[in-house]
Amino acid sequence: MKTVSQAVESVIKVKPFVIEALCEGLLNISSLARQIQPMVEKLTEKPVKQGAIVMALNRLTPQLDYSLNRNLQKLLESLGDIIVRSNLTDYTFRNSNTIFNSHTKVMQEISNHQDVFYTLVRGVFESNLVVSSAYEDLVEKYFAEEDCLLRQGELSAITLKLPADNVQVTGFYYHILKAIAWEGVNIKEVISTTNEFTIIVNDEDVDRGFTILKNLKTAYKQK
Repeated sequence: MKTVSQAVESVIKVKPFVIEALCEGLLNISSLARQIQPMVEKLTEKPVKQGAIVMALNRLTPQLDYSLNRNLQKLLESLGDIIVRSNLTDYTFRNSNTIFNSHTKVMQEISNHQDVFYTLVRGVFESNLVVSSAYEDLVEKYFAEEDCLLRQGELSAITLKLPADNVQVTGFYYHILKAIAWEGVNIKEVISTTNEFTIIVNDEDVDRGFTILKNLKTAYKQK
C-alpha cells in the first residue's frame, strides 16, 4: 500500500505530457487532483481527500521539473549529427504476398550504389517506401503489379543521430515532435531505429526542420 505522495508520484510519472504542463504551470492543480483522485485512492487502498492530493502535487512539482529538465538536457546535449537527404519520393503500397519479392528486386539493383536513400517499412495493412527520386524507375518497374495507394515526390529526409540511452527517457520523442509541430512543419513520414530518428518533410520545409532540430540542444540548455 502506497502513501498519498507515493501514489500521486506513480500516477503522474507515467504521464509525460501532464508532467510538462504541470512543471510549466499550465494546469489547474485542483482539476488535476480531482481527475487523478480515483487512481490515487486505488493505489492507497483508502479514501483520499482532494486537498491531500493538491498538497502532494505541489510538493512533487519542483522535483519533477528538475528531473524532467535534467534528463532531457542530458540527452539533448548529446544528440549526434543531423543528416539531410533531398530529392526523395514516398510510396505507399497495399500489403500483398509478393511485395517483399518486389522489394528484393529493387535492393539487388541498388546494392552497389552508395548514394541511394531507400527504406521500406511494413505495417499491418500497408507498406511505406521512401527512395531517392533518381531510382523511381526501378520502384515503378518492380512494384508495377502492386497496389500503389499514394505517391509523393519533392521530399527530403532529416535524420537525427540519437544517444544510446534515449529509450530510457519517457517522452523523449514527444519533445522532438513538439518542437517541429510548434513551428508548423508538416511531417510526411517518421522512420525510426534504436539510435536514429528520421522525419520526411516537403522540400520547402527542410531548412526550417533542420534548424529546429539543430537548436534543440541550445533551447533546453537555456531552460
